[in-house]
Amino acid sequence: MANDKVRKGAETSGDRKGILLETGTNEFEIVEFSIGKVNYGINVAKVREVIQRTPVTAMPQAHPYIDGLFTLRGKAIPLVNLPRCLNVTSENEAKNIIVTEINNYDIGFLVENVSRIHRISWKDMEPSPEVGDQSRVVGIVKMPNRIVLLLDFETIIAEVNPEINAKLTTVSDAAEDVRARRANVHVVVAEDSAMLRDLLVTTLHDSGYRFVRDFGNGLDAWEYLQGLASKEGDISNHVGIIVSDVEMPKMDGHRLLKLVRQNERLLDVPFILFSSLINEEMRLKGENLGASAQISKPEIGKLIDLLDGFIFGKKKVA
Repeated sequence: MANDKVRKGAETSGDRKGILLETGTNEFEIVEFSIGKVNYGINVAKVREVIQRTPVTAMPQAHPYIDGLFTLRGKAIPLVNLPRCLNVTSENEAKNIIVTEINNYDIGFLVENVSRIHRISWKDMEPSPEVGDQSRVVGIVKMPNRIVLLLDFETIIAEVNPEINAKLTTVSDAAEDVRARRANVHVVVAEDSAMLRDLLVTTLHDSGYRFVRDFGNGLDAWEYLQGLASKEGDISNHVGIIVSDVEMPKMDGHRLLKLVRQNERLLDVPFILFSSLINEEMRLKGENLGASAQISKPEIGKLIDLLDGFIFGKKKVA
């Protein structure tokens, strides 16, 4: 398994080493690494493995963040120079490459040092404070003697990969009668990446979905949904569909899904997981929790098609 390869390159903290996380418990694991004097983190679910720095082949006219291509088991993989991307200078040598699979895209990130894996609760991850342009930091984790910054790797990949950027912005035109039906549907969105959240809301609006309420974490979305569940009348008049990321501060998408399915008023509301973490293992977790559908970022066009399928009666809640 990929996580086993990750653990070989990083010490595991916590009492239950190497145990697969139970679904819907609001826990996750991060790989901690450093660049300069700052500690960063990435969700273990995004990491294929950690390797020593290896030679790269330069690519003409590549994005400035890309050092070139390296080969791993016969596959050529782009390498992002993360210190350059974050505009961090350091006297330390970048020794490790974190090989990731995000949005069905293999890409490596050059870092100085990978230290260990931590198991933490999403409720202990706080949203990044607004202290300027923090688009690449989606949250912070307070350790006993340091702070670990969780980076928005999806945004970085979208910057360096034009194909993914196109998928984030390409949506088919819809007939007026379709747009008219979309206009009456209330959509709740939970997404921690400010860039993706704004893009998703804008795309939904442009597609005809006028009533969209968005949140930057699962807990705020759940509190809002609880309020809707307490209202009288058909629940579809208050919320027609829920779209949620998996990886979020305070409460993750799996925990949010579990709570929705346990609520008598909300249990039949279509719930779509829209995440960069939709691999075989994560898809099984979502299915077990009752996800109506799961789709990998950045396929916003396919997401709109899914919404239409549930709203127009072509699909049923799982």
